[in-house]
Amino acid sequence: MKEKVEQIKSEALESISKAQNLKEMNEIKVTYLGKKGPISELTTHLKELDEGKKEFGKVLNELKTEISSKIEEKIKYYEEAEIREKLEKEQIDITLPGTKIPVGAPNILEKIIEEVESVFMSMGYDVVDGPEVEEDKFNFELLNIPKGHPARDAQDTFYLKEEEILLRSQTSPVQARTMLRAGGNTPIRMICPGKTYRRDDDDATHSHQFMQIEGLLVDKEVSLSDLKGTMDVVFKKLFGESCETRFRPSYYQFTEPSVETDISCFVCKGKGCSLCKNSGWITVSGAGIVHPNVLRNCGYDPSIWTGFAFGFGAERLAMLKYGINDIRTFYQTDLRELSVFDREEKDND
Repeated sequence: MKEKVEQIKSEALESISKAQNLKEMNEIKVTYLGKKGPISELTTHLKELDEGKKEFGKVLNELKTEISSKIEEKIKYYEEAEIREKLEKEQIDITLPGTKIPVGAPNILEKIIEEVESVFMSMGYDVVDGPEVEEDKFNFELLNIPKGHPARDAQDTFYLKEEEILLRSQTSPVQARTMLRAGGNTPIRMICPGKTYRRDDDDATHSHQFMQIEGLLVDKEVSLSDLKGTMDVVFKKLFGESCETRFRPSYYQFTEPSVETDISCFVCKGKGCSLCKNSGWITVSGAGIVHPNVLRNCGYDPSIWTGFAFGFGAERLAMLKYGINDIRTFYQTDLRELSVFDREEKDND
């Protein structure tokens, strides 16, 4: 048996020394260390020995260890040799132009909302959030919109549970909740950007889901001129210092008096164009003095406190500012649309 061990050892070491590549080494490994190899065959004869079984097992283990070590050593050598050869052949041409990796850009809506938030925070306003699944009480009743008002029509509002739970149709409920938390004795300055939902057919200018930015100021001796000054600051920041604002009488259930806010057309500078429909003005917001009933419903005494409220659509502001003519652009995933604004932001930087 020992002679057989020496013979296998001698043949294996000779084969290893003569191997010229990785393929030959892997074949030698299978030949001598595989399940059908000579070392495994010798191991099966151990049970036939009556004496010297322990010593012979030790010899076999030493043989297997030595051959395995030699084989792995030479396999590693050839593997490293292959890598070196590839590195020499596969050189990189550093003069070739680099591959451009697409980079994302801020969402257009997120960008305009952050701009508006920044303007209002500079004037001392808080940014407040509220639930999108809302109660009828906060969405309508506290805001002076009684049962039977057209705004409650099921064609306008997504009701989830009869007429008590709904997807908010405006962010005004956040104003009501904020006034109730304040307890009727604290001034309030807040804006509430967020998603709103209304039953509508989606097209280039309408969407069943859209972003509103509403604001509220409650204090003593607040007038319509305070609202006008606030609107002036906001729209000059968004559309340039030459932007002018004007009020036109309107009607909303939760403000009295109510106004529509127009800005001078920033394209034609008031001369008349397709954007402003040749009027020189663009309507951007609804606003007004908070209705006494709303103050009273939310715990404020209207004989002491007054305030103003306003609201505008984030999509409308973005469409005007960035020249977008289809509201569906905001909810699609076409990176080519965003790339335009990414370049514009980099140019501004």
